Amino acid sequence: MNGKAKRLVCLFVSAVMILGFAFILVVRNRDPLERILSKMTLRDKAAQMMIASFRVWKEVPENEGEERAEEAPSVKITELNDEIRELLGRTHFGGILLFSENFQDAEQTLRLISDFQGTNREGGGLPQMIFVDQEGGNVSRIGYGTIGVSSMTLTATGDPENARKMAAVYGEELGLLGVQADFAPVVDVNNNPCNPVIGIRSFSDDPETAAKFSCAFLSGLHDTGIAAAVKHFPGHGDTNTDSHTGFPTINRSYEELKSFELIPFKAAIDAGADMVMTAHIQYPQIETETCTSLTTGEKVYLPATMSRRILTELLRGELGFEGVIVSDALDMAAIADHFSEEDMLKLTINAGVDLLILPTVKDTKLFHSLDRLVDTVTALVESGEIEEARINEAVLRILRLKQKYGLLNQTDFAVTEEKIAAAKDGIGSAAHRETERQIAEKALTLVKNENDAFPLTVKPGEKTLILFADSCASRAGAGDLAGKLLEERQALPDGAEITVMKNTSDNEAACIEAATQADHVILVHRVYAAACLDPSTGDGFSSGTFDRLIDAVHENGKTVIVVSCQLPYDAARFPEADAVLLTYWGSAMREMPADGSSWSANLPAGLLACFGLISTEGRLPVNIPTLDEQYMPTDQILYARAA
Repeated sequence: MNGKAKRLVCLFVSAVMILGFAFILVVRNRDPLERILSKMTLRDKAAQMMIASFRVWKEVPENEGEERAEEAPSVKITELNDEIRELLGRTHFGGILLFSENFQDAEQTLRLISDFQGTNREGGGLPQMIFVDQEGGNVSRIGYGTIGVSSMTLTATGDPENARKMAAVYGEELGLLGVQADFAPVVDVNNNPCNPVIGIRSFSDDPETAAKFSCAFLSGLHDTGIAAAVKHFPGHGDTNTDSHTGFPTINRSYEELKSFELIPFKAAIDAGADMVMTAHIQYPQIETETCTSLTTGEKVYLPATMSRRILTELLRGELGFEGVIVSDALDMAAIADHFSEEDMLKLTINAGVDLLILPTVKDTKLFHSLDRLVDTVTALVESGEIEEARINEAVLRILRLKQKYGLLNQTDFAVTEEKIAAAKDGIGSAAHRETERQIAEKALTLVKNENDAFPLTVKPGEKTLILFADSCASRAGAGDLAGKLLEERQALPDGAEITVMKNTSDNEAACIEAATQADHVILVHRVYAAACLDPSTGDGFSSGTFDRLIDAVHENGKTVIVVSCQLPYDAARFPEADAVLLTYWGSAMREMPADGSSWSANLPAGLLACFGLISTEGRLPVNIPTLDEQYMPTDQILYARAA
């Protein structure tokens, strides 16, 4: 070999060595999350984009035509059975969503979550993110924890710091159980009084107010190390249909949304929201693409969950959101009634959703569908109907979220006696319950008080009737609880009596008679839908009874207090009532709670306020419109939102 050839060989070897060293440096300096991604199979990536939930185990036939020997029992899933273990060992979902059925007590929940993580890890999966909907008030999953108050309650206090404090309570309790993420806060602006699903879950009907309290709530979760998801983008407030049971439409332009509904979303994104949850709602002025409904055969618009225009162009492009986009539950009627499984998955992922909340397991048929959904996404990528690059970017966002909250480095999910003791001491603790109580009391809003009706002046031997409408009959235990608390505080004079009754469809005469014989009358009313205001409906017949009862009591020269225990719009329903007090929530309490058990503070606080034990300093978080002759809201404001 001559000298020239030798030099060429040396140059070639040197070049190979340089390239080799460069390759090693690139690999070493590569994003560790990309290294994790590169080792994942396509099926593992698809599963990483999915959140599974296991609520109830019920054996049902695989085939619709197969007869059942007998009705199988439903069993709440408080521990993993062999079938779930086997599934989790081979299919590594990115997250698990827990519901109230999964929460029995602190130790059980710790062991369930540990089992989820351990079974998944033994099968080679990455740590799962554990999710829960813990908004407070009517969406509180942990029955033995601090139930908290509704979002509207927080705004009624007038101080965003109370939103931060309440969210921090939820965050502390979730963290003690091994939960990393909360699907909260709801930042929807409740500008439709007939909204059947948002209501008191919203902070206000004013976007700036909703933004202020949403960001404070977000801060409380983040302060306690809990990831937060704001929902439901781009807004679920201006609907009169529940997407769980129907397919809502909001006919507003992007500019209209931008000047109203999107204000709290933008504020929360700028404040560091980790996730944004989508709305299963049609916005025909924004997303014009249609498809044929699976069940009706009619043309429907793609909902926000399936709209690339809304999620990728607007949420990511216009609003600059860089975190994880998560779908609302994909078994809700707005999706399940109109789209096939394949279209549901393809359209949702291609629109820009990173995490999909799969249909929740309530029976074995749904359980067996989970593997099929993962396999369908895998097949859609292999066929080119979903680009693998779209899958990769979604999984990387999920991995970043897990890394941010320390999950990827966590290897030990064992339950220790120390963890059990800390959870038992911290969850539903006296300090947390005290925070809840103080906030509930500060929110009490007296919108009307005539004839010195409020508070009551009870004399020795007098009788007070607390009558619950049929729509809140399951809350009647709050009346007994109020009586007990009044006795404990020695707030009743000698011989004074409290009688608690429930109005039913066939005891109107007895209720009116009891009211006319009483010295004082408190009526507890609950609106959860517009039909509750209409006496001709099955939901609202008690409102008609209350009308006639108020007239009868007035004929006897006495006064009536109405206490609202959910949506505040019934403040306009009883114009003849002497006083109207808003509490913004009252959870089911069929009987007086046992000592030490959790109960929501709003309604008991309102009843105690009627007897003068608590002052009423709350501020209206929404406008209360007058009602027309059909008991529907009008454009005229009866009670104005606090400035």
